Amino acid sequence: MFLSINPATGGELARYEPHSAADVDQALGEAVAAQRAWRKTRMVERCALLRKVAQALRAERDTYALLITQEMGKPIREAEAEIEKSAWTCEFYAEHAPRFLADELIPSNATESRVVFDPLGVVLAVMPWNYPFWQFFRFFAPAIAAGNGSILKHAANVPGCALAIEQALVNAGVPAGLSRSLLIPSSAVAGLIGDDRIAAVTLTGSTPVGQLVAAEAGKHLKKQVLELGGTDPFIVLADADIARAAEFGARARFQNTGQSCIAAKRFIVEEKVADAFTEQFISHVRALRTGDPMDRDTQVGPIARADLRDDLHRQVMQSVREGAHVALGGDAIAGPGAFYAPTVLDHVELDMTACREEIFGPVAPIIRVRDAEQAVAVANDTEYGLGAALWTGDLSRAYHLARDIEAGAVFVNGQVASDARLPFGGIKKSGYGRELGVYGIREFTNIKTLWVGPAQV
Repeated sequence: MFLSINPATGGELARYEPHSAADVDQALGEAVAAQRAWRKTRMVERCALLRKVAQALRAERDTYALLITQEMGKPIREAEAEIEKSAWTCEFYAEHAPRFLADELIPSNATESRVVFDPLGVVLAVMPWNYPFWQFFRFFAPAIAAGNGSILKHAANVPGCALAIEQALVNAGVPAGLSRSLLIPSSAVAGLIGDDRIAAVTLTGSTPVGQLVAAEAGKHLKKQVLELGGTDPFIVLADADIARAAEFGARARFQNTGQSCIAAKRFIVEEKVADAFTEQFISHVRALRTGDPMDRDTQVGPIARADLRDDLHRQVMQSVREGAHVALGGDAIAGPGAFYAPTVLDHVELDMTACREEIFGPVAPIIRVRDAEQAVAVANDTEYGLGAALWTGDLSRAYHLARDIEAGAVFVNGQVASDARLPFGGIKKSGYGRELGVYGIREFTNIKTLWVGPAQV
């Protein structure tokens, strides 16, 4: 049984029966049949369908946003923005997929040689709860435009979102069976990966889960794209605009209640400006409104599950025992729901829990460094490498330093964000492969060489 629990109240929203083995088998069979027909459709038809998906999402924006807020606690304004971003991404690929997947003529010794991009088949998408619509649609839009089908295995605490996504696609006229949501336990994922009807797999989740999925997919020689989170650095150098860095830093850390793979998770601040930055940063954090995520003025909602809040508090307390200073917050908020006070930890060192582990919640560790060189060294001193922010007034130096930062993306004087126009993904234990942009749409294609003779002398 899948339970949907409102993290703001702890109350049960709904119960859902899991799909049986027979249901799964039928869904896979239907997906393969639908994809075989879909791959033969013209690109103009695929793009037209994506525009209809965007329309279907916007038509039920309020309903879907409410469901997101109820199931995982996202503040309602952010939930609405998530639906809009999902719709816009569908429109982006509807506009650009023909160019991204156009044949590429390559000079060679052939009479003609080109590279073509064929679909792989049905792709298994194992998705997390923190952006329950966006995480799926940033995969779905390019995958469908490329001619693939999809099977969604969503996080266990957002079953309502999983089924709503499937219904949204039905409403948009997606061919029957081409994209299905399966309510199955995590233990069933290995069997899906091993099934010959699954051509590839994409996962957004934790590193340990990514290692399991990669091992299983590798055993069956199936393509994977893995986005596995990180401990993203937010570097503030002495010549930065401290006021703006503090303002954007608060947004970068506490958006989605800090439950984002690309949230700023380590604030690495040059010693000369550390006191000034910390003071202004704390001022912005203190001003954040925490409470009912259905209140349109709320900026920080509950943690998605009570057990996740408890683990977050463990990380904070362990860091304090290791020597970190609680400058603000530092505890759960009394009362119903899985709320945690916006927290700032100062004087965090490299070997502390708040620096070594991914902090998935409203907690901001501040690390003080002597100069830019040490800032980059500290930023790179992690197993992860997803995103990074660098704040400085010297743009010529910024380009140089950005090259030295080990991450899939570096944002200079801004907040790290995903954007359909730009590739998204990480290195090291943050995973591999790319979503979004031209690179993302080609991940789930067979990049095929087509050589036409006779050879030219």
